[in-house]
Amino acid sequence: MVMAVATVSVSGSAAAPPPDNGASSVALTAEASAASARLSDREAAAEVSSRGAPREAAPPSEAVTQAPAPAPPLAQPRAVEASARPAPPPKPTPVGGLTQQQMDHAAVIVAMGKRAGLPERAYVVAIATALQETYLRNLGNPVYPQSLNIPNDGVGYDHDSVGLFQQRPSTGWGSVSQIMDPAYSATKFYEALARVPGWENMPITVAAQRVQVSAFPNHYAKHEPLARKIVDALT
Repeated sequence: MVMAVATVSVSGSAAAPPPDNGASSVALTAEASAASARLSDREAAAEVSSRGAPREAAPPSEAVTQAPAPAPPLAQPRAVEASARPAPPPKPTPVGGLTQQQMDHAAVIVAMGKRAGLPERAYVVAIATALQETYLRNLGNPVYPQSLNIPNDGVGYDHDSVGLFQQRPSTGWGSVSQIMDPAYSATKFYEALARVPGWENMPITVAAQRVQVSAFPNHYAKHEPLARKIVDALT
């Protein structure tokens, strides 16, 4: 009986064993993971390229304090032009042969009488008195050398009398500088006149004498006409 023998063809080497399915699966899985990682890296790089470099986180917001706007400069007052300034009141026109200075003194005497609320008769008494005493001149006196340094219209020598009404500092009329002020001396004269009972009904010369107590009591009467003319011009 003839037996069939299987013939194995050898081509120079032994045939490779069949592959191990478990090992090949692990290799394929690792390779796929690496490829996926490379793809992810490329996608991330592409996204960064398209968006630009990532920005740094902004610092926390801070309260901004806005400085107050500077105040506008104050408007400087414009210099008043000479033509816009009020003109000084005109000086009273002298009457009865008086100088401007004498008329100015008379105007002060009348003004102080008005301020005191006295009637025109009081102004006439005061003007007549100043005409008799100094003829409306504001006089100093060498007895008080300081009186010669005060604006004056000349020098008198009647005891220690000074000013328009020849009032005496030594008898309580005021200080030398006060009496040399025409407004002050006129005011003091009116105060003394107002203390004379019934002066309003007395003759001008009598009312004047009650204030002045002069050694020549009747001399005030001769100045009454001019005193009235002056008062009429100033009222």
